[in-house]
Amino acid sequence: MAVSLMEGILPFPAMMAMECINVGLNTLFKAATAAGMSHHVFVVYSYSFAALLLLPSPFISRRSTRLPPLNYSVISKIALLGLIGSCSQIMGYTGINYSSPTLASAISNLVPAFTFILAIIFRMEKVVLKSNSSQAKVVGTIISISGAFVVTFYKGPRIILSSAPISLSLHHHPQLSSLDSNWVIGSLLLTAEYILVPLWYIVQTKIMKEYPEEATVVFFYNLTVAIIAAVVGAILETDPSAWILRQNTALASVLCSGLFGSCLNNTVHTWALRLKGPVFVAMFKPLSIVVAIVMGVLFLGDSLHLGSLIGASIISIGFYTVMWGKAKEEMGVDEEKEEGHSHNLNKESHEDQRVPLLGTYNTQRYNADHV
Repeated sequence: MAVSLMEGILPFPAMMAMECINVGLNTLFKAATAAGMSHHVFVVYSYSFAALLLLPSPFISRRSTRLPPLNYSVISKIALLGLIGSCSQIMGYTGINYSSPTLASAISNLVPAFTFILAIIFRMEKVVLKSNSSQAKVVGTIISISGAFVVTFYKGPRIILSSAPISLSLHHHPQLSSLDSNWVIGSLLLTAEYILVPLWYIVQTKIMKEYPEEATVVFFYNLTVAIIAAVVGAILETDPSAWILRQNTALASVLCSGLFGSCLNNTVHTWALRLKGPVFVAMFKPLSIVVAIVMGVLFLGDSLHLGSLIGASIISIGFYTVMWGKAKEEMGVDEEKEEGHSHNLNKESHEDQRVPLLGTYNTQRYNADHV
């Protein structure tokens, strides 16, 4: 009872907490890169630290005795997962470096739409155009993508100005301002990241069906990302001094991202994917835009632009339209199952009522014939 209650309720607050943590980590990363840290170095160090934290997991897992061995199929999928993850992280952090955490959170609202599209391609979702639920999912997906184009290509006037940024403010780090950054390049890189994230969800869900041990899979995933990012960093980061963390902000960003992001966040997402599936995990992305706006204004001195507000609103409307269609579809499936189950029970009950009567009749006739 306690296990079913935990699996039914706990994923909701856990996923909400992870979205808040993600925005905080993005904000801290922006401050660290503004102080001079390379985002290639950041990915290598944070994922290496997370892999080190999860190193004991393959040996102390309670399920290790009941799990199948790590065969070639699982290892190859984890390697693919690491390739997807490293590409998305590098593009994502580069996009934040060009723009802002607020824009990253706005474009992350595309994840539900892309997750839905990929789920259809991989036959994890079905579409029947004559049904209201399928129409809502398709229309909502189109609306979400339209909103992403608004955020990407229309910045608009500032509607909220940061008047009192603290500690990590523009007065300390003028380069944190997103006003002079290349908004379009950052937007395109972030959009590419959030196309890969749903693919990460799909592959991770398939891995969980074969090998349902979150900590072990996330350990090998973090190790794979760290190795790939180290190779990329060694090629692109030619300055050896860039690998030395001189700023306290850079060290704090690496440690916090390794602990709360690459380790905790990936483990919780993998756990939720195993329990609820990719669409459930994707539905929490719109929460991040609100948190990002508040933290961007308070800590980074960012200003809220009209384009971000309009685009995020359009994306959210499209997202919740998709979710409404998904919920209605699931309710319809449940009703069909209940009706089918009820019909089978009635049929069995009717047959049970007839069999004793026939049996009694035959028994009475047999007894009469042999008297």
